[in-house]
Amino acid sequence: VDRRSSLHGRANVRSRRSAKKLREEERRDVAMATKSACKAHLGPLRARHGVPARRVRVNSAGGPVGLSEELRTAVDKFVAQHKVVLFMKGTKSFPQCGFSNTCVQILNTFNVPYETVNILEDESLRQGMKEYSNWPTFPQCYIDGEFFGGCDIMIEAYQSGELQETIEKAMVN
Repeated sequence: VDRRSSLHGRANVRSRRSAKKLREEERRDVAMATKSACKAHLGPLRARHGVPARRVRVNSAGGPVGLSEELRTAVDKFVAQHKVVLFMKGTKSFPQCGFSNTCVQILNTFNVPYETVNILEDESLRQGMKEYSNWPTFPQCYIDGEFFGGCDIMIEAYQSGELQETIEKAMVN
């Protein structure tokens, strides 16, 4: 009886290890697919605006350098070309942050076209956008070429009706 229970115990340990290994492989696959999708989205954005893909530059303290002039120009063009833009963590089909997800859900209620940019894919873009908007957190929403706000502001404006008015005005212009 003791031998059976010890064999049964070893089998359970093996199956738990196998299950854990499968979960780790699935997580890795999802991460790889997400990274590929993000690169596919960000690459054309950078290419359309003539911004070469490059490594993050670092300052003397080892931190990323702020917004370069070429990236500023590219962001200016992109924000001007689209009525509503959300710089967020993840994509509209796969938000990777609760605040980003909330903003996507709010924008989806208006049934208007909007663009998203995944700031997790490019550290220089992520740091540069903080400087560009003078806003330290993400998501960041731009409407009609101007910074509107982050998640808290969007929630408040959505509840008051101000966001709907602002988006309607932007769509008319």
